[in-house]
Amino acid sequence: MTRKKWELRLYVAGLTGNSSQALKNLEKICEEKLRGEYSIEVIDLLERPELAAGDQIVAVPTLVRKLPEPIVKIIGNLSKEERVLVGLDLRPTGG
Repeated sequence: MTRKKWELRLYVAGLTGNSSQALKNLEKICEEKLRGEYSIEVIDLLERPELAAGDQIVAVPTLVRKLPEPIVKIIGNLSKEERVLVGLDLRPTGG
């Protein structure tokens, strides 16, 4: 089994509008920018609250980039694409 280059976790609290929008926005960005080189794990803290401590989650939705290192966190529904691209270091180089 080939390991994906990008390991992403999306922490949510139930199927709220914000959580659904965050997942939709993340999937769009990943398909456009990472083209199959990623995995997304969605963690619902209503079902598994004990997992919040491991990544020090204080708000939801929160995206955590586990790989490539360093670990990066982005809080919110990921609707500001430019902010997400900068946060994940996916913005084009050269301005």
